[in-house]
Amino acid sequence: MSEESRSEEEARAAERLERAVRAAEQALIEFEIAVETFRVEVENFSRLHHQRLGPMYSRLDELDALIAEAVAARTGDPEDIRKAREARGLVLPMPGVEELFNGWIDSEGLSPEAAAMLTERPVQPPPRVRPSEEARRIYRELARKAHPDLAEEESERERRGAFIVRVNAAYAAGDVETLRALAEEWAAGPPPPERRASRSEELYARLEWLAERKEMLAAVAAELESSAIGAMIKMAPEDPDRLLDEIAEQLLAQAAEKEARLAELAR
Repeated sequence: MSEESRSEEEARAAERLERAVRAAEQALIEFEIAVETFRVEVENFSRLHHQRLGPMYSRLDELDALIAEAVAARTGDPEDIRKAREARGLVLPMPGVEELFNGWIDSEGLSPEAAAMLTERPVQPPPRVRPSEEARRIYRELARKAHPDLAEEESERERRGAFIVRVNAAYAAGDVETLRALAEEWAAGPPPPERRASRSEELYARLEWLAERKEMLAAVAAELESSAIGAMIKMAPEDPDRLLDEIAEQLLAQAAEKEARLAELAR
């Protein structure tokens, strides 16, 4: 094979490798978008879960403690007394509870849900914090355009990384206006640098890095999906909030049973 033919073959091979790298980059970005979207949904659903159902869980713990204490008072059995102490220990306030409820504790120390449960008055539901379709659309566009994985120069990668951190924060908060402003900022910013011609060895290294990155993201996705909140979202991906209503009904039924049990012990 002549030197010219060999050069042409190497150029074609490099071009095929370049296309493979580009395809792998786009596939990785799409995967990262999916993982980040699910992470935001898990985080926000977890917050809603605590806001809406936390007081109910606390009420159930309190009823368990009251029942155990009533049983211990009746029997005087040391084992029943020990169980009563354990049950009472579960209802002690946990550190950071006000932070957990994001300011949903009122001046009397009760969240709106707890007050509503005790007074049977309606309560305003917590604000919906799952990103809207518009927020998702802008986020996906920005992630595809500004993702750090598309940069080869370290300075450009750092610039993109700092920008994406701001994008992720706005997306997690469901802040459409900020996302729109970030989209305008990116459009007005410096264009991404032209890619330099890469040697085959560099492209292979790039493919290896992309594969490692995807493997890491797959582990993150698996951890999210295996979590309790992640599993709940997977049960009703289109309307996970409905699960909160179903769980609330179950908890209310459990509370009613425990209150009936406590009333029997008080006789």
